[in-house]
Order: sequence, then C-alpha cells, then structure tokens
Amino acid sequence: CGKPLPGLELAWFGDGNNVLHSLIEAAGLFRFNVRVATPAGYEPDPAFVAQARERGARITLTHDAAEAASGADVLVTDTWVSMGQAHADAKLAAMQPYRVDRALMGRAKSDAIFLHCLPAHVGDEVSADVFESAQSKVFDEAENRIHAQKSILLWCFGLI
Repeated sequence: CGKPLPGLELAWFGDGNNVLHSLIEAAGLFRFNVRVATPAGYEPDPAFVAQARERGARITLTHDAAEAASGADVLVTDTWVSMGQAHADAKLAAMQPYRVDRALMGRAKSDAIFLHCLPAHVGDEVSADVFESAQSKVFDEAENRIHAQKSILLWCFGLI
C-alpha cells in the first residue's frame, strides 16, 4: 500500500488463527494498528494481544466487521477452515458476516488494499469481485513471499 507502518490501520476478518497472531505480533514490533473482527469464540489468543499492546500497538477486538473496516488502509483475511479441521459447517456459518466483499471494502479508505496469504476460497472468505479487483494485492504478496522462502532454502542447504 506504500504507506509507512507506524499508524497504519490494518483490519482482519475471520478466524483468530496463526496468521492473525503473526500480524498482531508484527504490529507490536512495527507500531501499526490492527482491528480484529471475529465471531464470538474465534478471537485471537489474548497473550498475543497483550504483548502487542504493551509494545504500543493499538489492537481493537470487535464482532462488527463494518466497524473494523471503517477507514482501514488494509483489509486482510485467511482461509476460514484448515485442512482436516472438525466442525467446518458450524464454523463456515459463523464466519459468513466476515466475508470481505465490495460493501466491506467500501467502508475502508478509497486507496485501501486487500491481502490474503493464499490459498483463497473465493466465495467464502472473499468475494470474487474483491479478489480480482485492482485493490487486491494477493499475487504481489505471494510473489514477495516466494523470495523469502527461497532465502530460507538457501540457508537450509548451507549456501548462504
């Protein structure tokens, strides 16, 4: 999105999972703010939230997706159900109000971007019109990630 991290408003939608925990941890280190919109019972681990807040990040927890999206610079989600995860039907039903769609993107800043670490289930956590829009930077995100993974492989093989 080209904006400095301190003060950046990132909004997360869906499950309080490992990806969200990493974003919250990064917020504490790089001083950006995270608005977390999850259904009741799917909130992030309170320890990650407390640690980021102690380091100066503003972490807002809400069950209202529209509230989290309002004025955000970045909207982020992840797959709602991981492979082999039990009770998928109940979880999918709980997550429906947290789908990133055109209406939710419309509540963010006009230059807001959409991110997803992939693979995405288009139609579940993100609508096709957002995933394929100019605001979607999911493939730029994936490209950046591949360079990090290549570096890790080089390190593992003792080549750097």
